[in-house]
Amino acid sequence: MIVMGGIIGVGIFANPSEVAHRVHAPFLILGVWVLGGLFAMCGAFIWAELADRFPGAVGGQYVYLRQAYHPAVAFVYGWGLLLVTQTGGMAAVAVIFASYFRALTGLGWNQSAIAAAVLFFLSGINCLGARAGSNAQSVLMILKIVAIAALVAAGLAAGSPSGPLAPLPKQPVSFGLLKDIGSAMIPIAFAYGGWQTATFVAGEMWHAQRDLARGLLLGVSGVVLIYLAVNAACLRALGPAGLNATDTPASDVMRLALGERGAQWIALGIALSALGFLSQSMLTAPRVYYAMARDGLFFASVGKLSRQTGAPAVAIALQATAAIAIACSGTYGEILNFEVTVDFIFFALTAASLFVVRKQGAVASASAPVCQVPAHPFSTITFVLACGGIVASAIVASPLKSSIALGIMLAGVPVYFLWNKFGRVREVVDKQWGN
Repeated sequence: MIVMGGIIGVGIFANPSEVAHRVHAPFLILGVWVLGGLFAMCGAFIWAELADRFPGAVGGQYVYLRQAYHPAVAFVYGWGLLLVTQTGGMAAVAVIFASYFRALTGLGWNQSAIAAAVLFFLSGINCLGARAGSNAQSVLMILKIVAIAALVAAGLAAGSPSGPLAPLPKQPVSFGLLKDIGSAMIPIAFAYGGWQTATFVAGEMWHAQRDLARGLLLGVSGVVLIYLAVNAACLRALGPAGLNATDTPASDVMRLALGERGAQWIALGIALSALGFLSQSMLTAPRVYYAMARDGLFFASVGKLSRQTGAPAVAIALQATAAIAIACSGTYGEILNFEVTVDFIFFALTAASLFVVRKQGAVASASAPVCQVPAHPFSTITFVLACGGIVASAIVASPLKSSIALGIMLAGVPVYFLWNKFGRVREVVDKQWGN
C-alpha cells in the first residue's frame, strides 16, 4: 500500500488526456502507458535489489547514493527533495484537495488555509509513528482503489462496443512521431514515479530485506494494471478524439455514465486520492532528512526521534512547514512543472549506483538471497538511458523551468561543501570518504 500510495496520486485522473494531447492513435496512447509500465517495473527491480543489499537503511535512496558515490551527491538529492520535488508536489496536491473539498462541501473557506490544515493534520498523524502513518495510508489507499475501480467500471459500461481499438488514420514513423512519444512520456513518467519513496522507511520495517523487495514488485505491478485499466476505460467511453478534447477525463467519464451525481462521486475519489498521496509523502520522505542529520549533513535536531513514538517528528514538521509555505505562496505550480527534470536525474544516478555496489560486493547477509535485476546490465543501462531521454524531453519542452530546477538542485553543492568546511559532517562519514 505504501508503494502504490507513493505512485498513485491525482495524475491518473487527468494524465490520460495529457497523453492524448500528444499522441492520438489508440494503439499509441495505450502503447506509451505500457512502455511507462515497463520502465517502472525495471525501476522496481533495481530498487528492490538495492533494498536487499542495504536492508534497514533509513533514508533508502539517499543511502544508496551516499554509499555508491559520495555524501555530497546524497546531500544534493536530499536538498532537491526538500526544496523542489517532494514539498512542491505535496503543495500542489494539497491545493488540488482543497479545491475539491470546497466544491464538495460548498464551504467558502480560503483554499490555502484548507491546504495548510490538511498538511498539518497528516503530519500530526505521522508524528505518532510509522505504524499509525502506515495504517492511515492503507485505509486511504483502499478508498483510492475503490474510486479508480468505479471509474473503470463506469467507462467500460458507458463506452461504445468498438472500444479503444477503433481504427484511426495511421501516422507514418518519423522524427515528429518520436518527438511526440517522448513528449507523452513526460506526464507518464510523472504518473509512474514514486516507487522509490517506500525505501525511505526501510529502517522501521521488521523484515525489510524480505518485505521491501516484495512490496516494490507487487506494488508497481498493481499500479501498471490499474493505469492500463483506467486508460482503456477512458478510451472506450470517450474515444481518442474525446479524450484529446478534454482536460477532465475522469469527470467526463463518470458524467457520461451516471450524470452529475457520478461527477460528484469521482470528485470525492480524487480528493481521497490526493489525501492518500499526501499521507504517504508525510510518512516516507522525512526519513531522508532524518538520515541526513544523522550523517551530520543537516541540523542535529532533525536527526532526533520522538521518545514516545520513535518517529522523526522534527523532520516531519520541517517537511510540513516547507510544503505549507509553498502551498500558501502560490509558487507551487512552477515547481511542480519542472519536478520531473530533477527527479529523473537522481533516478538515473541511483540506477547506475547498482554497478558500483555490485562491484563493492555490498550485501546484508551471505545466507540470504538477494533479489537480482533481470537481464542486468542491459536492463539497468536501458533504464538509465530512458531516464536521460525523459530529462532531455523535459528540457526541450520547458527549457526555462528546467533551468531553474537544475539551478536549485546544483545550489546544494556549495551548501554541502560550506557545511563540511565548518566541521558539521560526522566523523564516521569523514573517515569513510577520506574528507
